[in-house]
Amino acid sequence: MKNKTSFLLQEGEACPSRCPDNSAYKQQRLPAWKPQLTIAAVLSTFFLTAMFCLSVGVCLTLSANSIKEIQIDYSDKCSDCSKLRENSSNWNKECYCSVNFMLKEDILGDVFMFYGLQNFYQNHRRYVISRSDAQLLGRNVNIENSYCAPFTTCQNGMPMAPCGAIANSMFNDTIDLFYNLNPSVIQVPLLKTGNSWWTDKNVKFRNPKSYNLSSAFAGTSRPPYWQKPVYLLDEEDERSNGYVNDDFIVWMRVSAFATFRNLYRRVRRIRQFADGLPAGNYTFHISYNFPVTKFKARKHVILSTVVWSGGSNPFLGIAYVVSGAAATLAGFVITAIHLKLRKRKTYFQK
Repeated sequence: MKNKTSFLLQEGEACPSRCPDNSAYKQQRLPAWKPQLTIAAVLSTFFLTAMFCLSVGVCLTLSANSIKEIQIDYSDKCSDCSKLRENSSNWNKECYCSVNFMLKEDILGDVFMFYGLQNFYQNHRRYVISRSDAQLLGRNVNIENSYCAPFTTCQNGMPMAPCGAIANSMFNDTIDLFYNLNPSVIQVPLLKTGNSWWTDKNVKFRNPKSYNLSSAFAGTSRPPYWQKPVYLLDEEDERSNGYVNDDFIVWMRVSAFATFRNLYRRVRRIRQFADGLPAGNYTFHISYNFPVTKFKARKHVILSTVVWSGGSNPFLGIAYVVSGAAATLAGFVITAIHLKLRKRKTYFQK
């Protein structure tokens, strides 16, 4: 059939309606390259891949190990406040606790403060989709048709701003750091802006257009677990209120695992802290607002530096080392099989 079709095309006769065009692509006449899988090429590929993976893995592991980090669990140390917060009727009562710790050596460079949650699952499907991206862009939309339910309206019928389970469960502990330099106590200056991505503040999150935020959010109510409305999240900086608040944006980026950490603050490198955090005694002053006892979760504060490969996460380096070791082992196994078969072939030829 193929020869007949080619003959008809060459003679210029009429082609059937379903006959493909006489092109190199449709007639499968394109040039092709078929690699020759010789033993040298296969072993070179395995060993070069192993060398690359092992080199990258070692570099990533050494980089992760060079990070200085201290992690403080304050779940039990603030147990009195935790018991107070478990009763929802005490939502408007303030509770403070202090956690003392010591840095045995200086933490030089840029120091980042994270809050960490353990056994807090954000990967449930209904939780992940419980938000209105159109509302977070500052649009006047009907959130009744969104996935925010049951956190769409409050009891008086006013729509929530922002709506959804993610926003309602926002982490709202306030953490301050103090340096105990006897006989004085110095508050460590912390930066609370610039902790979100550029695309977040310029693409994904925007405030409604109005001459001020209070009028922009008029006719809306705060989520039930919030202590203040969205336009008063940062009373010190009006530009960091509403949907463009850094703490809010960071929280809305949900985690895939039950144990995670989110960036909370950065140490401002001025005065005694120009080079980082000096060794000595420190105290966390915590305004406890986020209860976790009922679902057996834990809360941490982490002070850490970062390197070119990111934060303290050895997983990627371990993954590269394991991949390189597997490629090396496979290369040696293939080499042994090849030598054994070649020896047997030589024996039979004799």
